[in-house]
Amino acid sequence: MARGELMKKLLASYGNDDEFRSVAERIINEEEKKNNKVLANSLRRTLENSRAVGSNYSLKGLERFSPMNEATNDFVERVEPSHFHKDLVLSFDNVRILKGLIEEYRFAEAIRKNGLSLRTKLLFCGPPGCGKTLTAEVFASTLGLPMFIVKLDKLMSSYLGETATNIRSIFEFANNKPCVLFLDEFDAIARSREDSNEHNELKRVVNSLLLFIERLSPKGFMIAATNLDKSIDPAVWRRFDEVIWFKNPDKGMIRRFLKSRLKNIKYDFNPDNYVYKLEKMSFSSLERVLNQAIKSMIIGKHKVLNERYFVDAINDEHRRNSGVEQMR
Repeated sequence: MARGELMKKLLASYGNDDEFRSVAERIINEEEKKNNKVLANSLRRTLENSRAVGSNYSLKGLERFSPMNEATNDFVERVEPSHFHKDLVLSFDNVRILKGLIEEYRFAEAIRKNGLSLRTKLLFCGPPGCGKTLTAEVFASTLGLPMFIVKLDKLMSSYLGETATNIRSIFEFANNKPCVLFLDEFDAIARSREDSNEHNELKRVVNSLLLFIERLSPKGFMIAATNLDKSIDPAVWRRFDEVIWFKNPDKGMIRRFLKSRLKNIKYDFNPDNYVYKLEKMSFSSLERVLNQAIKSMIIGKHKVLNERYFVDAINDEHRRNSGVEQMR
């Protein structure tokens, strides 16, 4: 059946759970036949998740595909998932916490029936390049929820009085739309009111922010991220249901990262021998090392990644990072 006809049937079946799922399955199968595996997997997770969560969320899943209102359109940007579990290396503690959050969401109806609330307001803290944004993306794709990133440069109006209004609009968006709303560089709007260098208007923004977070009851999740946790107003911390701490990878995480990234690459050396040289690097630094080594292999017209390319890439990253440190 033509895709257009399937979409008509999908919309016509809205309100009939069994028929809706049947048509949705046919659309997913069509995408699989076209080898659109990323889209098909994402659609299937969304469908399965709506079944697991219960009737309160099943048909409301259509809201995920509704257009944004004008008040929010300028401030948020939808991000299509391009990373999945295989791309993510986390500490065992963080894996445990995130799995718990996913299970809570999937048993939302039962939890609420028992008078308990879900942990839906999350704060990610850690240095740059340690996987906060990637984790949010994988978290969203696992739940089958769309991810929206807040465009902070647009949110922070040059007319300071409008900033609080802009923040209110994105929080209302999260209240009405099942999604993962991601606010990076959260410290920019949540700075401590005790900082004498901050403008009075910005302090009023923080006051408004505290109220908005307090009242927020998202249909999905609101995730704020910062690498300047010490700059955040103390009162903001208490408004979050969960705080997850990210650090640069330890030796075990580096080994897991190398194994994951090199699984489809032939190489003639033991990467574990270089873990000690990769310590204290962020995940983004490790990614640059591997990408640069692989590019050198391609340019050199080799089919096997040799040790020299890998060592050169490590040394280049150390040079780059030492220069950045000197600028601070």
